Amino acid sequence: MYDPLVNAYPAQQDWPQSYWASGVDLPPAQAALSGNHSCDVAIIGGGFTGLLTAYYLATEFSLDCRVLEANQVGFGASGRNAGFVLKGSGRLGYAQMAKRWDLATAKGIYQEFTQAVARVDDLIGRNKIDCEPQEKGYLKVAHNAKALGQLEAAAGFIASHFGDDAEFISGADFRANYMDHHQAYGALRLKDGFGVNPLKLLLGYKELLLAKGIGLSERSCVLEWLEEPGNHRLITDSGELLAKRVVCAGNAYTPKRFNPRLDNKYLPILSNVIVTAPLTAEELAASGFKTHQVTMDTRILKYYYRLLPDNRLLFGGRGAVWGKDAANPKYGARLKQALDLCFPALAHKAVEYNWTGWIAAALDDMPHVYGTQGVAYSLGYCGAGVSFSAQAAYRLAQTIAGQAVPDLPLYRQPLPQFPFAGARRLGQWGYYHYGWLKDRLG
Repeated sequence: MYDPLVNAYPAQQDWPQSYWASGVDLPPAQAALSGNHSCDVAIIGGGFTGLLTAYYLATEFSLDCRVLEANQVGFGASGRNAGFVLKGSGRLGYAQMAKRWDLATAKGIYQEFTQAVARVDDLIGRNKIDCEPQEKGYLKVAHNAKALGQLEAAAGFIASHFGDDAEFISGADFRANYMDHHQAYGALRLKDGFGVNPLKLLLGYKELLLAKGIGLSERSCVLEWLEEPGNHRLITDSGELLAKRVVCAGNAYTPKRFNPRLDNKYLPILSNVIVTAPLTAEELAASGFKTHQVTMDTRILKYYYRLLPDNRLLFGGRGAVWGKDAANPKYGARLKQALDLCFPALAHKAVEYNWTGWIAAALDDMPHVYGTQGVAYSLGYCGAGVSFSAQAAYRLAQTIAGQAVPDLPLYRQPLPQFPFAGARRLGQWGYYHYGWLKDRLG
């Protein structure tokens, strides 16, 4: 498996063997970059961020742009994630943001994440993207009594300061009305999250580009990036693209050594996902499932889950630390053990799909959408990229076009560098052990 801290380039990679890919025919690849070309803006990476940045640059700002995708659209995180469209704020709660900065900043960030969810919803509806959107609602489940108190405080903070609906749900009500989760102490519900088939959503975005005649070159991995006065020269194995400006949209699939603006400034983290066989009516009743809303818990090492349209249960969490261990079946087995503890009635249920993929975290656990001197990037979604990538793409397009963006830490601060970057994986290994212990001891 491609490991961004080991392999030089993400080329020669296939679509993942995921549940999503099992229901989609691999579309024909767009032609690779061949020969010499030029454009206003080159976009590296054909995931959610890259495709939508190109879409907004072309349709709203009339800029000539081209997307360079290392493999085929769908091979990376955008095509293999869990499909959760939700307000993601990294590891910082909104009260913590208000304390770190101020209340106005926390409110502004909340509004950006709210707009991100609405933007994806609008793109799906307006363009009739068949990506299986599900019931609205995002459930954040307390895994112990302390977390329950924190969720109750968070619900009050959101309702008081942001004027938004944040419903606090007791443990008894949660088990009676949502799911018979044996480790749930209660939950916080936000009304506007929802689940999608992320690969179908991504391919829908791809069709938007092709319909608008926007340049997309697949199997065109950037092997060398030369910066010249007023220009950027991107070299692939069969072509060369000269651009006035560049957008980096590879997120966790960005190579270890790529550009000084990004090198040593993110941590790639493996997420692992399992999907069961479809649940029968009897199994749905025994496990108490009455909702298809997206759900995530409050653990440091979080679990996330939802019923899919065909009543399979998707369940995800952290995978291996090193890419060479990604396919080890023990990580899928650990997820199944966790699923069984949450829903004992499903202990016998077979797992039919198991796959893994990289997400990216910044040192400060916040996304950074930043541009200067003709280069812009978006990186560090911390697992909330299905939604925030859409907002980030719009803000990237505004930045490239010279428009002002909101004065928020998301947009005004470049990625911080990891100290002792060569030891990131060792630090991650230690943090996982700390998280495992703290999640159990509270």
